[in-house]
Amino acid sequence: QVQLVESGGGSVQPGGSLKLSCEASGVTLDTYAVGWFRQAPGQEREGVSCIASSDESAFYRTSVKDRFTIHRDKAKNTVYLQMNNLQPEDTAVYYCATSGFANVVVCGLNQFGYDNWGQGTQVTVSS
Repeated sequence: QVQLVESGGGSVQPGGSLKLSCEASGVTLDTYAVGWFRQAPGQEREGVSCIASSDESAFYRTSVKDRFTIHRDKAKNTVYLQMNNLQPEDTAVYYCATSGFANVVVCGLNQFGYDNWGQGTQVTVSS
């Protein structure tokens, strides 16, 4: 059974950094695209970043480009989201998810392309 566990969330001041982890069991993450999504209170879930199978490509939403970096550690079967220069608008619960199909060369931020989801980790940015 596939299980994804996010960790690394917390509370930081604007301009701070956090590194989120998405550790998988029951699946070899390198075979699938992995996406990071977030949902703020009262808002719809939105895609933040994704990395394609075998690290073929990565994609970021415009508002986080140049601040967030997604990368994969194959040995640890974990995907990370390094978040720098965090802003209050980044406050949300962050989720990771794996694509519904293997060998995805180009990933996307449409949540309907992802099947397995973690439980989420809270990120709060405030002064």
